[in-house]
Amino acid sequence: MEKNRKTGKSFHKKLGILLFTVVASGFIAAVALCMGALSVPVFAVTRPMCIVLDAGHGGVDGGVVGRTTGTKESDLNLEVTMELKSVLERAGFDVILTRKTEAGLYGAATKGFKKRDMLRRKEIIEEAKPIAVISVHQNFYPTRTARGGQVFYRTGSDSGQKLAEGIQRQLNLLYGEEGVSPRTAATGDYYVLKCTDYTSVIAECGFLSNAADEALLVTESFRERVAESIYAGIAEYLAAVSGA
Repeated sequence: MEKNRKTGKSFHKKLGILLFTVVASGFIAAVALCMGALSVPVFAVTRPMCIVLDAGHGGVDGGVVGRTTGTKESDLNLEVTMELKSVLERAGFDVILTRKTEAGLYGAATKGFKKRDMLRRKEIIEEAKPIAVISVHQNFYPTRTARGGQVFYRTGSDSGQKLAEGIQRQLNLLYGEEGVSPRTAATGDYYVLKCTDYTSVIAECGFLSNAADEALLVTESFRERVAESIYAGIAEYLAAVSGA
């Protein structure tokens, strides 16, 4: 555990330097803020970069359900999203949430609620004009052996691919500590990826169809590490698109 803490601090120290290089024209370097085992680089910003976090599902649409605990995907999505929000805000980003509570975005649960829910998410993204959209989900597959994080991006989106690959690498590192084989970022035909022209990805944090993944995801400590991994992937993306 102590080794993991030291490794994490070293990584985030390097990440802070990298982020400063990426956005030096808009940021003034500040001090690092300790957050338990995570050391998050913090920046004083004159115009914070905006990121939209989309907690998938909600309300009557609970998404998939854990095979062992019966945990709803929608609940885990929101919890990971709130963890990620805290990490990003500490790093100086402006964070907009599509869903802030357990409720969906559809109003009354009447016919067409899913379409209304997704259209409202689109509106929030367009109003925010973000540099990136991260839609948080949990995966499920008939084969119970499938494990690990999986990131999707829209076909033809170069920026989406770069962002997805950065986050995928970080999730692979996280799950690699559990002996899980790495996955590759993939294209996906999903509404949230194609409803706007903003750079968007879907981050599937793990498989609720797998007992080992589920056991990790229902713990707060692992959800924090998932959020940290997504954050690191975002930083990697910013470095790539800036040419740093």
